[in-house]
Amino acid sequence: MDRAQKSEQVAALNRTFTETSVVVVTRNLGMTVAQSTALRVKMLEAGASYKVTKNRLVRIAAEGTPYTTLSDLLTGPTALSTSADPVAAAKVVVEFAKTNDKLEIVGGAMGDTVLDVAGVKALAELPSLDALRAKIVGLIQAPATKVVQIVQAPAGQLARVFAAYADKDAQAA
Repeated sequence: MDRAQKSEQVAALNRTFTETSVVVVTRNLGMTVAQSTALRVKMLEAGASYKVTKNRLVRIAAEGTPYTTLSDLLTGPTALSTSADPVAAAKVVVEFAKTNDKLEIVGGAMGDTVLDVAGVKALAELPSLDALRAKIVGLIQAPATKVVQIVQAPAGQLARVFAAYADKDAQAA
């Protein structure tokens, strides 16, 4: 890898650090190409990315971003999993690590906040951003629906009373 390629990769990593909300650092303990490819495919499906990079380049790229705290985690053959959704990358990595003992979770970061292994696993248990949005919309819509039901109830009762009187008058005549 020559200087131009390295500077290009540093610039790409720096862009990634400014656009992402979570970075999960993993250690590759001898994964095969097929296993790495399977992990990348799962990441892409979840809207995340998985990239094996040189630790020195990651340290340089992280300068000036909230992810400078990652440098302590970068030892040995590491890879970065990133996503704009704070849960997606962690969720995929944790699920993949359950079935593959050659992928070790080292830690991660959400901006300035450093996450240990337990923090990454706790993050993976949270619902995704889309699921949280759906819950919020449901909570907002529920009171409005109840208000409409309450407002319509007296009108419905009045209509039933009038219908009963009309039926009573019709039977009497």
